[in-house]
Formats: sequence, C-alpha cells, structure tokens
Amino acid sequence: MSQRTHRVVASPGGRVHLVEQGAGPLVLLVHGFPESWYSWRHQLPVLAAAGYRAVAVDVRGYGRSSRPAPPAAYRMTELVEDNVAVVRALGEESAVVVGHDWGAGIAAHSALLRPGVFRAVGLLSVPYTPRGGPRPSEVFAAMGGDEEFYVSYFQEPGRAEAEIEPDVRGWLAGFYAALSGDTTPAPGAPDPHFVSRAAGTLRERFPKGRPAWLTEADLDFYAGEFERTGLTGALGRYRAVDRDWEDLAAHDGAPVTQPSLFVGGDRDASTTWLADAISAFPRTLPGLVSSHLLEGCGHWIQQERPAEVGRILIDWLDGLPGGR
Repeated sequence: MSQRTHRVVASPGGRVHLVEQGAGPLVLLVHGFPESWYSWRHQLPVLAAAGYRAVAVDVRGYGRSSRPAPPAAYRMTELVEDNVAVVRALGEESAVVVGHDWGAGIAAHSALLRPGVFRAVGLLSVPYTPRGGPRPSEVFAAMGGDEEFYVSYFQEPGRAEAEIEPDVRGWLAGFYAALSGDTTPAPGAPDPHFVSRAAGTLRERFPKGRPAWLTEADLDFYAGEFERTGLTGALGRYRAVDRDWEDLAAHDGAPVTQPSLFVGGDRDASTTWLADAISAFPRTLPGLVSSHLLEGCGHWIQQERPAEVGRILIDWLDGLPGGR
C-alpha cells in the first residue's frame, strides 16, 4: 500500500495543501465546514487500494492552504479555479471530483463551470442546487422566524469567531455532535441549526457528548488546525454566497450533465431541507448514476460510515466511462 504524501501546489489564491495516496485515475476530494483534508482519511487508502490516485485538499481558508482576507476571495468561481490548478499541478488533464458539505457545492460547480476538466462528480450530504431565486442571504434570513438561521449567523464578520475561538475544541465537539446520526438532538429538542436571539450563540443548542465516529485524536487534529488558523477563512464561504449569486447569473437553473453520484444520511437536515433539490435530480443531474440515503446516518457521512461510503464510491468510480 502506498503511503500518504503531503504537497503544496500553486493556485490562484496562493497555495493549496493536498494529501495524495495511490496511483491511477485522479479522484479529487473536497471537504466542507468545519473540516479539512483529514475528513477523507478513511477514503484515501481505500481508493488507493482500488487503483485510484486519491487527492484530498485543504480548501482555501483551511489548514496549510492560503487564507486570503477579503470575503470575495471565497467565491465559488475562485474555489473552482483552485481545483483546476490542483489537477494541472498534478500533471493531469482531467479528474473525478467528489465533495462533502460545502465541498459538494464546490465539486458540483467545478463540473458545471469546467466540464473539460472534471469528467464526473460525486456529492455527499448536500445535493446540487442550481443558481436561481432571490439572493441567498435573503433566503437564509427568512428561514429563522423568531430565531436566527445558522448561515445568517455565520455571515456576520467576527460574530461566530468570537463564540468559537475562546474554546475551539469544545465548540467543534458540540458542532460535530449536533449533526451526527448518533448524537443529533431528539425530536422536540432545540434545533442546533438555529440561534436563539436571546442567547445569541449556537453552542447553547449543542448536545453533550462526542459522536462515536470522532476519536479524541481526531478531535485533537481538527482543533489543532483551527486553533492555528482561526475560523475566518473557513467562514469566508458563507460570506461569499451573494457574490456567487451574481457571478453565476449566466448559469441560472443550469444542470450538471456529467456522470454523478449522491449519497446522503437520513438523519441529516440537509436531506430534508433540500428534499426538493433531491426530487429535481432528473432535471438538475441528468447524468445521475446512483443515489443513496444511508439509514441512521447524519451529516458527517464519510466519517460516520467510512466503509459503506468507500464501497459506494468505488462501485461508482469503477462503472464510469473509461473506468480505470
């Protein structure tokens, strides 16, 4: 079995840190919030053993990748070009791109905007939703009612950082637990996706305890990364969504036509809030090969169900045109 190799390559934003394992067709793995390349630690060796060149990046704003200051630097178009730069720096002409959470959106738009580079796309937890409708910030603001939706909370510069950074490790543990299949709050409990306007923080809604998939060593790794970098770069993606809406106006309603895959958890709020997006897959993902909803699984799908997700990915990859 080949070993994991860390590299830093040049990108439009400065640099991208990546972790590579295996040889064969390139599979680019893109994480979400608040994670890092490390969220793919289980899939890297599995994909490598199956004959693929698996590469997990630190998205711009995270880990050892560049962290530009302006929120506009975290627009979707910028992150797509980082992915293209990684493919080119690795000496490849094309890749399959797989993303989780915000990484799913980055992966989908990489396929949409650069179809000559990204020949297939896998989406974990968050379905593809084409650009359309009102500005995203208006949509998120309307979701809260008497409370405040977490995306609106994250969009305000400095506010979430003030809550998180005094105790990064504790905050991360609570956030991971809040969205995990085994520790998500019971029905009727306060929803951790909403901020009580009286309390003004997310953390007061988090459940106690660490999810089973997250070891103390895993939590140490994540906490160490964000204690070193801070959270502003990671939160930049939330603060750029209205710029995306402007940048992508020419792609309003556009489908992603490459061969695609969706895997979600039935205990993940993303699969209920975005149920209409999943129902629209025949129109928005006409190349969809397979779709899976994992019973009892929450949001952190490739970490909660590493073996199952690994099998699904390999079955899909092996069936793509050109295969290995």
